[in-house]
Amino acid sequence: MKVFDKYAEYYDIIYNDKDYASEAGFIDTIIKKNHPSAKTILDLGCGTGNHDFRLAQKGYNITGIDCSEYNIRKVHAKLTDTGESQRHLEFHKGDVRTYRTNKTYDVVISLFHVISYQVTNNDLLKFFETAKAHLKKDGLFIFDCWYGPAVLTQKPERRIKRVENKKISIIRIAEPGLFPNENRVDVNYHLVVTDKKTGRVSEINETHSMRYLFIPEVEYFLTLSGFKQKYCAEWMSNKSPGFDTWGIYFLGVPQIKANYTC
Repeated sequence: MKVFDKYAEYYDIIYNDKDYASEAGFIDTIIKKNHPSAKTILDLGCGTGNHDFRLAQKGYNITGIDCSEYNIRKVHAKLTDTGESQRHLEFHKGDVRTYRTNKTYDVVISLFHVISYQVTNNDLLKFFETAKAHLKKDGLFIFDCWYGPAVLTQKPERRIKRVENKKISIIRIAEPGLFPNENRVDVNYHLVVTDKKTGRVSEINETHSMRYLFIPEVEYFLTLSGFKQKYCAEWMSNKSPGFDTWGIYFLGVPQIKANYTC
């Protein structure tokens, strides 16, 4: 089954408690500190646009891509419902490993662990190459991921989450399987969805394979793809990553090749 197949339909309800506004503010702070004149952003793996709408409100022009057809339909519906100007926001279906356009951007972002869905070395390299192909020579590349030392120290646990809106209630059970020789966690999601009006119950099962990463490993892929790692830190806190840090982010910049003369 494809990742974010049926699961995508309930994405916004499940993550309704995620503080997208603060996260967009955090990204805005990083951009303003490192590239104050930046105006254009490419979001690799935009989901339903929850970061992008908030970044657009801060004055950025944003293009978002996502592999889920449902997510793209949903974000286009949001554009219509909110009356947001499409001069500042546009969204397209696309694979972060293969997406190409003739545009370049001041900033490329990829948030909520999109990179961790690239579970093979080849997928990772293609992901970085996509970012590099669309970034201006003075641009910024900002992305977050699962942090290996924390995953292996604390280990993923079975989790149950209950959410609801006016129409449905959802019980989501997450059963993780750890594969340390592959730097991978398979999160097996079981969703029980109840229609409040009819009482009808439907069930969904999806497996999301997630790769946890290590700082030297990411630095290697950045270098291989023509980037330089400027810094990395704990997501949202900017603390130094530790054994309890599940999410870290990286700031990469394009490598400037030196010209040597004799």
